[in-house]
Amino acid sequence: MDRTPIPVLTVPTAPYEDQRPTGGGGLRRPTGLFESQRNYLPNFVQSLLSSELRMGGPHVCVFLCKRAGSVLGLYNFHPVHIYICVCVYASEIGRLVIGQNGILSTPAVSCIIRKIKAAGGIILTASHSPGGPGGEFGVKFEVANGGPAPDMVSDKIYQISKTLEEYAICPDLRVDLSRLGRQEFDLENKFKPFRVEIVDSVDIYLNLLRSIFDFNAIRNLLTGPNQIKIRIDAMNGVMGPYVRRILCDELGAPANSAINCIPLEDFGGQPPDPNLTYATALLEAMRGGEYGFGAAFDADGDRYMILGQNGFFVNASDSLAIIAANLSCIPYFCQMGVRGFGRSMPTSTALDKVAKVMKVPVYETPTGWRYFSNLMDSGRCSLCGEESFGTGSDHLREKDGLWAVLVWLSILAARKQSVEEIVRDHWAKFGRHYYCRFDYEALEPRTAYFIMRDLEALITDKSFSHQQFAVGSNIYSVERTDSFEYIDPVDGTVTKRQGLRIIFSDASRLIFRMSASSHVRATLRIYAESYEKDPSQHNKEPQAVLSPLIAIALKISQIHERTGRKGPTVIT
Repeated sequence: MDRTPIPVLTVPTAPYEDQRPTGGGGLRRPTGLFESQRNYLPNFVQSLLSSELRMGGPHVCVFLCKRAGSVLGLYNFHPVHIYICVCVYASEIGRLVIGQNGILSTPAVSCIIRKIKAAGGIILTASHSPGGPGGEFGVKFEVANGGPAPDMVSDKIYQISKTLEEYAICPDLRVDLSRLGRQEFDLENKFKPFRVEIVDSVDIYLNLLRSIFDFNAIRNLLTGPNQIKIRIDAMNGVMGPYVRRILCDELGAPANSAINCIPLEDFGGQPPDPNLTYATALLEAMRGGEYGFGAAFDADGDRYMILGQNGFFVNASDSLAIIAANLSCIPYFCQMGVRGFGRSMPTSTALDKVAKVMKVPVYETPTGWRYFSNLMDSGRCSLCGEESFGTGSDHLREKDGLWAVLVWLSILAARKQSVEEIVRDHWAKFGRHYYCRFDYEALEPRTAYFIMRDLEALITDKSFSHQQFAVGSNIYSVERTDSFEYIDPVDGTVTKRQGLRIIFSDASRLIFRMSASSHVRATLRIYAESYEKDPSQHNKEPQAVLSPLIAIALKISQIHERTGRKGPTVIT
């Protein structure tokens, strides 16, 4: 049967000045901006493809956290459709690989890119921000190693976006996202058919996890005579299919262990951010004492939170350190060994204590997973993590929430202790790092900028060195301060101005950092850390222990006076 080639159009457009990707090649904006600004999404996709993907290799696309019905019902102007239609002619891409119904988690995208040796991947996601018409929408780019785009790629995308005059699109292309398998299309002026392959969202990623963990041990933990009950919250993001398929079908957890597993375009009206502020349904369930282990995931599956029985909270920095101290419970690390650890600068130094005992190096990087990718590609780093509930290893080049949960279940199976017992044993051996992050969200960007500018001038002045602060009965002596700068040990790249640090003589730390995730409003974060070796002092509330440090932070930053705020938006 003769098929008429599908026409390809070249559409004139005007460039936008505000399409500079933030860390990792991502662009996240209010959904309304994508809808109201003419050609805003195709412009950015064209800029991205023009900068990176002129080779003819396979390419990976994923659309996250929309119902399949929305995809099909709004096909003519749906973001997935726009993306596919630009991809087919925007560069020399010959093949797209897409998750069934447009759904793949970020770790699964990384996994598939590496498995099929793709040129890269685009992820459409709001990440852990509110989604839907009144929320945010984003585009994130992964490079050929399966990790976030490095800064030089983001810069290249931005430069092209500022001069873009046209994009190519194939508006009549129709792809059935629900049908597994290959679909081919004849396009105008193309000698070879354009191929779209719809793959099972879970299969390839699940096979990787099987090679890392002892699934029999985890299955026995969840179904054996001494089984524990678990509660897993997918927060109406992309993780629902993964939780049901892997934890329930594969590992035997009862189906009712999983909640909020239907991906919704607005995540059920709540930010899909796995912390104590937003994962309240999980927290309340765990406080009842029925469940021995709880976890929540963010919208695209790269962040997680761990809770023990009665709602015992494991902060992300402690979780990273405990995972590091128990890697011998994971077959993958028994076979591959442990070469080094990485943590973002604001993450607590709990990991450093473990690394010292294990005699492996720790790499302190700026916030952003792209910095870990270089370390892992060079064989320097086996495990990495950030205080924002992201943890992963060199099995991928992305943080991986479900991987982290399976590590925890493996530790529980091997040690036959509760979550709380494992954490308290860790504190007894290594000491406790009291730690909190205070987020001041939705600030006016200029106000946040001037707060940080003035604070940097204050703490880097010579007169600030060795200054003492008395708060109640506590006296803190400044040992050193700086604006954090990172020199990549692999390629020598220098990254400056990555947060302000005040380190006191007792190893306590105050850190101030601006978040770069959105251009509309600014988030200023204050991190406080205090180390306690004495086990008799390990049962205090973190905010009570850290209140003197926070008082110092508020005094020197004047953030309440300069913003009119009475306190932070979120405390984690």
